[in-house]
Amino acid sequence: MFDTILWLPVCAGATGLGLVLSFLAWRRRGATAGIRGVAWSLLPIAAYLTGAHALIWGIVASVVGFVTGLVAGIINPFVWAGVGLAGLAVVLFVVSGVMRKRGVGGATPKPPKQAKVKSGVKTGETPAAQAATAPQAVNPSPAPAKGRTKDDDFSDIEEILKRRGIG
Repeated sequence: MFDTILWLPVCAGATGLGLVLSFLAWRRRGATAGIRGVAWSLLPIAAYLTGAHALIWGIVASVVGFVTGLVAGIINPFVWAGVGLAGLAVVLFVVSGVMRKRGVGGATPKPPKQAKVKSGVKTGETPAAQAATAPQAVNPSPAPAKGRTKDDDFSDIEEILKRRGIG
């Protein structure tokens, strides 16, 4: 659509304007903002020099054509069905993300397969390996400390501090 020679002043102008704004940002907000602005400012001229400006222009033109076609087909029920399905897909992605974050609905772990037992010893395992994998007894709750009273509100905190070597 546009001639290649026309793109040089457009890209150079965008880079020049960006560099001026980057200089102002550098003075007002510091070096970090200025350097980031310079990085963004160099992209238009880099796109021209690599030929990527034609690709970018094609993408922008395609998106604009899609949106205008969507607006023009506002009466078409297929367009509305597509918009509804896209909205449903977005809602499902959001819901699954929330479920994953909360740990709900994950795959349930399957119990491990038992090895074949031959005369009291699992096949392929030594008795020492069996002893190492045997379930260990776990004490679910520690025995209450002696000498505590119901009025001693800070006893738990004091105990934790003593274990950490504080106080």
